[in-house]
Amino acid sequence: MIEELLPPGVASSEAFDDEAPAVLFTAEAALMEGRRERRRAQFATARACARRALAGLGREPVALLPGPGGAPQWPSGVVGSITHCEGYRAAVAAPAGVVAALGIDAEPAGPLPRGVLGLIASAGERAALASLAAADGSVPWERIFFSAKEAVYKAWYPATGIWLGFRDAEVVLSPAGTFRAVLRPPVPVPVDPVYEGRWLAGGGLVLTAVARTVAGRAAGPAAAEATAGATAGSAAGSAAW
Repeated sequence: MIEELLPPGVASSEAFDDEAPAVLFTAEAALMEGRRERRRAQFATARACARRALAGLGREPVALLPGPGGAPQWPSGVVGSITHCEGYRAAVAAPAGVVAALGIDAEPAGPLPRGVLGLIASAGERAALASLAAADGSVPWERIFFSAKEAVYKAWYPATGIWLGFRDAEVVLSPAGTFRAVLRPPVPVPVDPVYEGRWLAGGGLVLTAVARTVAGRAAGPAAAEATAGATAGSAAGSAAW
């Protein structure tokens, strides 16, 4: 499913359960000590997905430990994102010289808990969601909206190291399966504040993805080889896909 939302050259892997045994690196296993078995299994499956995505780029498997802010620390020259929810785990990865920012999120397709929308959406965003629901009530618009903000943050934070609240991103959804986010960070940052993304709803799930490609670079196997030694901080001079 997640590959439908990604540009060429972004490697992905997904799983819908934790039935396949997934081996953790020692440091990863230490993080999960004392956690519930279900949480450990989700973590292990998501890390297995991440290592399969890295393999798709020709990279060796490594431990993926959380860094500042909790985001996974990917190998040098790679940007990536991991997500998991009930019934779904996925990871994506791309060369940092080709993709400057990458974020994915998965959510169950049910309604948001009562009161959450008021905390994460402006009056204008709530009005736009109401209009979408009036036009097509079969789509879980509020959950897609929440997921889109999560995906945007996952793309934003590793590139900037700056925390954003839900109200710091103004998100507009399109019935065509896309969305646009305009960010208002608390401090000035030399990064384009407009993010474009895609969404998909089906099979009881909502998936969203943001992938900002580096300007002038085409994502693909040849580009991946050429940029294998690039560093992950190249957010300047980028363009949304």
